[in-house]
Amino acid sequence: MIRRLAVYCGACDGRDSRYQKAAHDLGLNMAKHQIELVYGGGQYGLMGAVAQGVLDGHGVVHGVITKQLAGRGVTMKTVTDLHLVDDMDTRKETMMKLADGMLALPGGLGTLEEVSQAASWMTLGDNEKPVAFYNLNDFYAPLKGLLGEMNKAGFLEQRYLNSLCFSADFKEILHFMNSYQAPLRRRYKDEK
Repeated sequence: MIRRLAVYCGACDGRDSRYQKAAHDLGLNMAKHQIELVYGGGQYGLMGAVAQGVLDGHGVVHGVITKQLAGRGVTMKTVTDLHLVDDMDTRKETMMKLADGMLALPGGLGTLEEVSQAASWMTLGDNEKPVAFYNLNDFYAPLKGLLGEMNKAGFLEQRYLNSLCFSADFKEILHFMNSYQAPLRRRYKDEK
């Protein structure tokens, strides 16, 4: 059962205001379902919007931010719980440990890196938690297509492709996560 959800998303607003609204609405929905937010601790962009949505819904927000970013004044001060960490690798690991599942909203390179790590660790057997993409306005359709090409070319097994969820429907994502079973890790022919 998903009790805490790590949300990866942009620290920028984006050009389409629908993303900002959707992030805030996601936060409200999470609070309504008593799902705590684990996120990067920032006050700006979609990060700030989803956190504010959870707080507006009287939910719990766990921020995980690096000392460097905190020193730049980007921290949301109203979070329920703040973890100050040394570097981005520690931030990602801490977020994954605190959460029961990972969800990517629209974002940039940082968002892509975070969700890609969570998904790739699934193939190694190092992440048994569900990974989903909040596919607002088909934002992640090109990535889904690329993963399909990786599968066709023999670089990504079907079971890993099937273990990722692409949806803009929060209930569908929750159902996916609550019924998730981690795939077997990749094995190699000479592996003992």
